[in-house]
Amino acid sequence: MIVAPNINWQRNLFVVWLGCFLTGAAFSLVMPFLPLYVEQLGVTGHRELNLWSGLVFSITFLFSALASPFWGSLADRRGRKLMLLRSALGMGIVMVLMGFAQNIWQFLALRALLGVLGGFIPNANALIATQVPRNRSGWALGTLSTGGVSGALLGPVIGGLLADSYGLRPVFFITAGVLFLCFFMTLYAVKEQFTPVHKKDMLNGKQVFATLTKPRLVLGLFVTTMIIQVATGSIAPILTLYVREISGNINNLAFVSGFIASVPGFAALLSAPRLGKLGDRIGPERILIAMLIFSIVVLVPMAFVQTPWQLAALRFLLGVADGAMLPAVQTLLIYNCTNQVAGRIFSYNQSFRDIGNVSGPLLGSSVAASFGFRAVFLITAAVVLFNAIYSYWFLARKSHQPPPD
Repeated sequence: MIVAPNINWQRNLFVVWLGCFLTGAAFSLVMPFLPLYVEQLGVTGHRELNLWSGLVFSITFLFSALASPFWGSLADRRGRKLMLLRSALGMGIVMVLMGFAQNIWQFLALRALLGVLGGFIPNANALIATQVPRNRSGWALGTLSTGGVSGALLGPVIGGLLADSYGLRPVFFITAGVLFLCFFMTLYAVKEQFTPVHKKDMLNGKQVFATLTKPRLVLGLFVTTMIIQVATGSIAPILTLYVREISGNINNLAFVSGFIASVPGFAALLSAPRLGKLGDRIGPERILIAMLIFSIVVLVPMAFVQTPWQLAALRFLLGVADGAMLPAVQTLLIYNCTNQVAGRIFSYNQSFRDIGNVSGPLLGSSVAASFGFRAVFLITAAVVLFNAIYSYWFLARKSHQPPPD
């Protein structure tokens, strides 16, 4: 791939990294008090509150999975920068409306609309992937992934402080302000050379896959993305309860659980750029397989820990692997598709990721209800083992040959 001479991809990387940081923070700002806001909207009773809280959380990912292919097609026709602007502005407007919601049905509909209009981070990945020299794409995409992770780590802390200081509804307006800032920053600072494609000249879904030299490999990468998210999400619903089980009666359960929940994110910040750079040298497929195996080695002992700090140490190691796997998949995707269809390939990958985000917590909750908390880690390890074998089958036997610059 030849980078356009008047496109400063390093500056674009820096700007969209900030955009991913802001959108990651904006999304997670409201997470700490979503159940409280659901309760404020009139939902009472333990069972009903849990049901509606789960619905308003998962419906965003469900509608994102449905909408991503459409936005990916539009990105290939109109450009990735336009999709970044559409996403930031649309999500900002929806956040404002959420602050004015009067009942749970309005809030549920707006959470669904948020999923429809989202997609800043996958479009940022597509933009950078099609501009950066491909022999540096592992490092670039690994670095970019730290933006969303950083925002997601800081968002809950800031959101909790803001909610305590100003109330729940004002946090939605503050979040909207962050997204509007992201919109204007993208509008004026991100550069893209893109020639619009007429709709009649666009390839349909079947033709998109016909352009791929290894369509089965790309489909396998989609499945790998989904399973990575299933494994990540399966632990989320039971983490606080598991910490309580192994720690006994401690006064600062919320703090300890929050710390343990955040540890993988900090590890991913450290590992993603470094392992991405290593992947550029030895091949992202080797990084992906190695980190899947490493995840299994780390997950199994989690089922047998006796203290929260043992769990925290193991989750730090798991975060090292998590920080490398999705950027490795994205690098392999850009190795195996053309810029003409990159937007749709990344959007399909996002759809599989969202499916994993929805199904992972359901798996973890179901296993915990039937077999106990410790079984969740063993089942998750088995899922990752399947992913490692599956990925090795279609990846590891192939030589690492990134396309020429």
